[in-house]
Amino acid sequence: MREWTVGLQDAGFRLDVFLAGCLKGEQSRSQLQKTIREGDVLVNGAPASVHYSTKTGDVITMKVFEIEVSRPLAESVDLDVRYEDDDCLVVYKPAGLVVHPAPGNPSGTLVNALLGHVKNLAEVGSAERPGIVHRLDKDTSGLLVVAKNKQAHANLSKQFKDHTIDRVYYAVVRGIVQHDEGKCEEPVGRAFVNKKKVMVKPTGGKDALTFFKVLKRFNNASFVEVRLQTGRTHQIRVHFQHMGHPVYGDSVYGYPSRLIGRQALHAAVLGFDHPRTGKFIHVKSDMPEDMQKLLKHLETEEA
Repeated sequence: MREWTVGLQDAGFRLDVFLAGCLKGEQSRSQLQKTIREGDVLVNGAPASVHYSTKTGDVITMKVFEIEVSRPLAESVDLDVRYEDDDCLVVYKPAGLVVHPAPGNPSGTLVNALLGHVKNLAEVGSAERPGIVHRLDKDTSGLLVVAKNKQAHANLSKQFKDHTIDRVYYAVVRGIVQHDEGKCEEPVGRAFVNKKKVMVKPTGGKDALTFFKVLKRFNNASFVEVRLQTGRTHQIRVHFQHMGHPVYGDSVYGYPSRLIGRQALHAAVLGFDHPRTGKFIHVKSDMPEDMQKLLKHLETEEA
């Protein structure tokens, strides 16, 4: 059984809509409606209608049928390795590459490539995300560190949890950022209806801290360096949207651009203590061509 308690922000939704948000794509709305009609979803211990409107404090339980986890397979996918030893590796993920298999992206992911590159990686971490200790959004480019054994996985995971990893991003955002330096520390959490999106949540959100420094200002855009203290889902994108400066080309939290086909966000620097020796490892990555072209275009507009 799986169980959820309805919070204040999640009250007032149809039962199937609420469950769809909680399950984040694990089942379709039609599958959930069928499950509810068959009596496998209880609200406060009793069966309920698909049309039931959730109330604060409701305890919702759902019978779960075990489904065998499909393990990702090793594939011949190009892998751009920037650092590697017996314990870990740092890879460059281009924009457009998904980190791990998920509904809609069953293969051709970074994990599939890693399984073909690292012997016995399938035994490290979870079955669905072997070796993975952090992620980048599909349309964000840049560096990721991957664990090659269980000890490294535990150590690196703790460094991320303790917020000791050095992570520097470059972003082009819309509008003129007024302060040369600053921070955003608004809590973030899943959006109320579309659970695939994130929003600033002063109440019920998770702590999130983003530091930024303006590197260059254009007519109606700013080039910024961003440092993450925490690493929440979509944190940079949501914080800059909240500040009124959505990331250029971000069609989810801003709007698309004809100048770049994805959000102009690049994970440029990754620094961490080596999981076995403790030596500080520092890896840098130049900005990809599409972001360089965007900056050149913005500079040309000023001329």
